[in-house]
Parts: sequence; structure tokens; C-alpha cells
Amino acid sequence: MALPFHTEPIVIAIDGYSSCGKSTLARQLASCFNCIYIDTGAMYRAVTLFLLDNRVDINEVTSVEKSLDNIHISFVRSGGSNITYLNGVDVEEQVRSLEVSQNVSEIAALSVVRKKMVALQRIMAGHNSVVMDGRDIGTVVFPNAKIKFFLTADDNVRAQRRLNELHKKGDIHIKLEEVLTNLRHRDMIDTSRKDSPLRQAEDAYLIDSTNLSIEDQLEVALQYIKMKISD
Repeated sequence: MALPFHTEPIVIAIDGYSSCGKSTLARQLASCFNCIYIDTGAMYRAVTLFLLDNRVDINEVTSVEKSLDNIHISFVRSGGSNITYLNGVDVEEQVRSLEVSQNVSEIAALSVVRKKMVALQRIMAGHNSVVMDGRDIGTVVFPNAKIKFFLTADDNVRAQRRLNELHKKGDIHIKLEEVLTNLRHRDMIDTSRKDSPLRQAEDAYLIDSTNLSIEDQLEVALQYIKMKISD
């Protein structure tokens, strides 16, 4: 898409609640502008998967901190998608499981985990133009990002979207009530944690995706980016 960035690298920061379409929008924008896409949510999910698989007690901060030294996360572009690798192994499917979803907010709230991931995210971005989505990208990781979005949506709509994703992956036994409870629990932890809570940056553009299609959401974002770039 012919919407050139300035000569210097630009960061597009996308924050918001679970299942609001952050990752979808981030992938679309990265494709539009030929940018690097960094899925920070997948990074926290990968850490969660490692800790669960290795039975690390998340209440033992020392054990968690030691485990982080054995965690290496990377992304590989394949078929237009980002594939999450944990210690050289493709874990894209595992990190999207309900078990990981049920534990990721608690683990992501740990200061030792957040500090490690924020440092890694900044290294991954380097001096490139990037699109990065998560919970604290515009407030903590890249507070000076030129373009910031904050996504929200009705929690019932979000739960149905998440349920549809899980059913497509074959998890047909999962019920809507279970997903809704999980989302609300994650919202509570994400917004109330002491370290880098989820909140809208003052200069972030709010998108409520409740009644927006994927195409509509992208168009709203592109119109805002056009305006910001022309400033």
C-alpha cells in the first residue's frame, strides 16, 4: 500500500483487551506497510507454556527468574503469519490453548517476567519500523511511538470471537461461559496489576471493534495513520 513512512523508523503501538482484534489489525498493518510485526502476547504465552510444562511455581519469584534464562523466543514468518518459536520449537498452536490463556495474565503480571520481555521487545524492534501489539506497548515499551491505538469491545462479543477461534482449532468442548469467565478474569488482572497495567495512553486513538468487521477496523486505522503521517 502506498502510504510511505517518514525516512526514520516508525513504531505503531496497539494496546487493548483480549480478543478485540489487536493481532489481526497488527498483522494487517504490518503487511500494508511491509513492517516487522511483533506479537508480544505470544511472547508472554510462550513464557507461560514453558513454566507450565516445567512445573515452575509462579509464586517462587527466584525460580521464575532462573527459568527466564532458559527461555528463547523468536518469530518466523510463514504463509503471511507469524509462527512463535520457543527454544527452537514451533509452539504456535500450544500457546493459543485455553490452559495457557487461563494462566498467562498471572504470569505476565510478574515484574521479573515483564522486565525481561520489555527488554527483548525493544531489542527485537531494533531500528526498524515495527507494528507491535500487547497491553503496555504505548505506555511502557514505546511511550514515544508516533502512532498508538487502543482497542476495546463488548466482553460478550469478545468471548464469542474467542470461542469461534477455539472451535475452529477443534476445541469444540469449550463453552461460551467458560471463555467469558476467562476473559473477565484476565481483564481484571491486566488492568489492576502493579507493574505496567493495561490502560489507554493519553495519545492513543480509541477503536471500539464491537460492531466493526475486520475490514472496517483496518479502514479506521488506516485513515488515522494517514492523518498522523501527514502532520
